[in-house]
Amino acid sequence: MDLLEQTKQLCKMYEIKPARSKGQNFLIDEESYDAIIRAADLKKDDTVLEVGPGLGFLTAILAKIVKRVVSVELDDKLAGLLQIALDSQGVENVEVVNQDVMKFEISDLFPLAKGEIKRGYKIVANLPYNITSQFLRKFLSEVEIKPESIVLMLQKEVVERITAGPGEMSLLAVSVQFYAEAELVEVVKAENFWPAPKIDSAIVRLKLKEKIPLTPLIKGAVDEKDFFRLVKFGFSARRKMLKNNLAGGLHMKQGEIEEKIKKIGLDPKIRAQDLSMEDWMGLYKEFYQ
Repeated sequence: MDLLEQTKQLCKMYEIKPARSKGQNFLIDEESYDAIIRAADLKKDDTVLEVGPGLGFLTAILAKIVKRVVSVELDDKLAGLLQIALDSQGVENVEVVNQDVMKFEISDLFPLAKGEIKRGYKIVANLPYNITSQFLRKFLSEVEIKPESIVLMLQKEVVERITAGPGEMSLLAVSVQFYAEAELVEVVKAENFWPAPKIDSAIVRLKLKEKIPLTPLIKGAVDEKDFFRLVKFGFSARRKMLKNNLAGGLHMKQGEIEEKIKKIGLDPKIRAQDLSMEDWMGLYKEFYQ
């Protein structure tokens, strides 16, 4: 029985009606599951935080590879079904958490006090697309205990924005690439899901940086609020030149802004989407150091 037949059978048996509002489009392609596993680069001693386990196909694979899996599922019925399936199979290294991942305390994964472990887990998630931004903000910047890596299934368009380079950069790209190296792993066509969504998806791998990228350029710790304040001003009006956006946001004269832009070797007529991460680092140094 293939994954589509298994998925339909389980949904019929347990009266599960996939809800678009919850992003419930079940992955039914074995090759895509394999691609997720390869991207996660799992080791036998790893702890994996799985978000959105759905019917548990990926959970079962993870459980065979790693030491511990924590599967966070918002839907009550799906969480209950997953627990029943795990119990019936005698799987003991998976914990099912029936909760909103945005309210989940990551420190609960570890028996140690907050701060003792800075990184000790990997994330694998087939996220509801409507929580992507909040999820990335939480696990890249807000949680005290950060993951080593994050592998996500997201909308193809969003993955392309996250992994963009100079010429197509956005506030989202800078916000993610400040904390992690981002790579588009594989495109997953809509027909590989049931029910099929209207758009294609893609797998993205985020490998968190050991140190924030500005550290080698400055003395002392970077002020992330200042950095992102600068970036937000830079992207405030996409059609305008960077110097105009920064002059308006920082309440400085365009001439002063232009000199700082030229000082790091950039064209004073450049737009925010054309800057690399290194360019933003240089600008930060000019404005705040």
